[in-house]
Amino acid sequence: MTEDLPELRASDADRERVAEILRDAVAEGRLAMEEFDERLDAAYKARTYGELEPLTADLPVAAAGPAPLSLRKESGAPAPWSERIVSGTEGSALGIALLGGFQRKGRWTIGRRFTAACLMGGGEIDLREANFAGPEVVITCWAVMGGVNIVVPPGVEVDVRGLGIMGGFDAGEDGVPGDPGAPRVIVRGLALMGGVGVERKLLRAEKRRLKEERRRLADNPRKELD
Repeated sequence: MTEDLPELRASDADRERVAEILRDAVAEGRLAMEEFDERLDAAYKARTYGELEPLTADLPVAAAGPAPLSLRKESGAPAPWSERIVSGTEGSALGIALLGGFQRKGRWTIGRRFTAACLMGGGEIDLREANFAGPEVVITCWAVMGGVNIVVPPGVEVDVRGLGIMGGFDAGEDGVPGDPGAPRVIVRGLALMGGVGVERKLLRAEKRRLKEERRRLADNPRKELD
């Protein structure tokens, strides 16, 4: 979180981000289930950043965690790729949906290797605001009578290598060139009577910002040319 503003009120999104870190930690064997339950309960009861900070202070992903969600700039402009590729960190590595679902979205860090396992359930992996633990990340999807939806921002190169059996791997974004310095996302795995989809989207705030920019250019064409 942040050590500079411990008394600042935390948002629901901040609490949910801590909960995601804790879920990853228990899945990786870093936390016992009893300790996980205690920390998760404390996370949802926390009112300030100062109360959230100790809950993830001893977990690797916390060392390179992004700024609190509530402190983001309101402009909607995304951070440059050089700031979002945080090499040397572990990041989130696992998402499991067993007769249910999982979600990774907002400001989080995806590891170099991320596994999504969905059995009669669904998972959402939203990378539009995510940080990347390296310039190339590999997402391995196992979707059995379930599905995984991956959302990437413009500029990210996507390489889809999955196999669908009575199901499908959406390769619509496969091979689209990426921006210089942008990360590369490889999607592989198996969809058995299920599906894995990849779609490219802008954040709503970024859409509004671009719309306002186009409107400004349309209103002042001569000024921009000068």
